[in-house]
Amino acid sequence: MNFDLLDKKDTVNELLARYGVKFGIYKNGTFKEQLFPFDAIPRVIKKEEFDYLERGLKQRVKALNLFLLDIYNDKKIVRDKVVPEEFIYASSGYLVPCEGVVPPKEVFSHVSGIDLVLGKDGEWYILEDNLRVPSGASYPMIARELCRRSSPPVPSTITPLRTTGTMPTS
Repeated sequence: MNFDLLDKKDTVNELLARYGVKFGIYKNGTFKEQLFPFDAIPRVIKKEEFDYLERGLKQRVKALNLFLLDIYNDKKIVRDKVVPEEFIYASSGYLVPCEGVVPPKEVFSHVSGIDLVLGKDGEWYILEDNLRVPSGASYPMIARELCRRSSPPVPSTITPLRTTGTMPTS
């Protein structure tokens, strides 16, 4: 079957621009929004490698939630001088109203955007953690819908791997 999605790349990018699908970055201290670019060729990750990444990312998100639990409650990481006090309390992301809050299952971040990049050495690296509502959270859904509109047969013939989406709490 000959899919024409590669030929429709510009169309999908135009639709993404029309719908305002953007993400924000800081460059030279200035916040800037730019369009999410669409690549018609998906990055294929072998199941074994995906399983490895998934385990590591779940572990990382758990650690980030434990960090948030600590800084808003016991503050052991500050008391033990692992992280300087000013690093936490001077952060614009630190929310004083969350002091003493313990959310259900101790999960502060329900959706986490962990930006990964595959290095030239074949290893995966984490660029950053986004624990607010990650700008890319809805991107796969709208990109898939726009692919369907511009090249209807493609997404209906592809079955992506489903993840469990569950996070262990302890």
